[in-house]
This record gives sequence, structure tokens and C-alpha cells, in this order.
Amino acid sequence: MSDIKATRWQEFLLAVQFLTRLPVPQELPFSDDLLIRATRFYPLVGLIVGAIGAAVLYAAALVWPMPVAVLLSIAATIFATGAFHEDGLADAADGLGGGLTRERALEIMRDSRIGTYGTVTLGLVLALKAAALMSLAPLDAALALLIGHGVSRMAAVQVVQWDDYARDKGAKFVAPTVTPEGYRVALITALVILAAAVFWFGVPPILTGVVIAVLAGWRLRVIFLRKLGGYTGDCLGGMQQVTELGLYLGLAAWL
Repeated sequence: MSDIKATRWQEFLLAVQFLTRLPVPQELPFSDDLLIRATRFYPLVGLIVGAIGAAVLYAAALVWPMPVAVLLSIAATIFATGAFHEDGLADAADGLGGGLTRERALEIMRDSRIGTYGTVTLGLVLALKAAALMSLAPLDAALALLIGHGVSRMAAVQVVQWDDYARDKGAKFVAPTVTPEGYRVALITALVILAAAVFWFGVPPILTGVVIAVLAGWRLRVIFLRKLGGYTGDCLGGMQQVTELGLYLGLAAWL
């Protein structure tokens, strides 16, 4: 039992290391198998990132106006993740928007430089997230960050569960994958987060946010499946960003 607990702890720390820039032990064991099994903890890691943003937002709102507090909270989450998901969104937008062929789209998405599609998309998504959070009371906005970051990581896990990896199997990095058990754990985590959110916000705001998030994620999925025949890591970053935004928009529509 102690060995299982130790392995789960290692998997959790690997998920933290992969999705964020938060410090983890340097001697942490690593293998492709551990990294795949760490996928189960993605929503939990998202909850941690959301907690960082929530703490910054609520504390800053005691001193500054809400727009300043919201922007500081977004900056804190970006700092915590190293803009990991935002970079994926921008690269995906460049590749899907500018690549006329599958090969060209994948080539563009490998380029570390950001283009017009990526700049505009990232700017709009960040601006809309900030505007939606600014429309909420400080405590509601702080809790929205917890929900948005936690549940939106499940959207990326869902894509990994449903779809194929778009790049060749000989790619440099192991393709994101989730085990059946890992998928169940991630799903249960996301559902618990949503259940707690319903207790605070009520059914209509959460349901609206989930519907908008699902529609936004579904539309992005249609685009990358049609263009690429599968997903890439950048597509997963884009999925996290648009579903997070969808949840905020749903809450802002009611609150």
C-alpha cells in the first residue's frame, strides 16, 4: 500500500512538473509510463493553479479596484504555468489559421514564433477572460478561477481519451495518453469540482458555463480534427483556454 501511495505521489508531482513551473523535487523519478499515468491528476493540478490565482485576486481586491485584481490574478496563473497553455493556444491558432495543408499547419505549430492568428486569438481570449471575471464580485471571481482552471484541464484529458495524436509516432516527445483508470479519476475530480461549484453558484450559472465551454471546445475540436486528423499538445493548450473562458462567460451571464 505504501508503494502505491508513493507511486501516486510521484505521478502527481510529475503532473505538476509537466503543467506548471511550480517547484518539485529534482530527483523525481521519470518515465513515459509515469507521465502517462500522471494525466489523472491534470484537473487537480488545475485546481492548484486556480487556487494561486484566486488567492492573488481576493487579496489584491482588498487593496486595488477589481480590474487590477483580475489582471494580477491572471498574471499569477500565467507565471505559475509558464504560459504553457497560452503558448499552446497561440501556436494552435497560427497553425490552424495559417496552414493550408496538414503538413504546413504542423510545421507552423512547431515554430516558437507567434504570428497574427496567434496574437489576435490569445489577446482576445485573455481580454474576454479578464472582462468576465471583472464583472463578478471578488469572492465569486476567486471561486470562478478555481472552477475554471480545474475543470478546463479535464477538457484536455477528454480530447486525449477520444482522439488520435496528429504527429508521427517517431516524434521527439511521447504522445499525451490517459489510461482508463486515469480517465475515471480525472473525470471524478472534475465532477466533484462542478458539484461544489453548484453548491455555491447554483445550477443555472454552472450549467450555462458548462454548455458554453462544451460548445467552444467542440468547435475547436472540429477544426483541428478536420485540419490535422488528430490533436497536438498545442491543441490541448487551446482546448484548456477556450473551455476555461466558456465557464467564466457562463458565470458572468448570470452573476
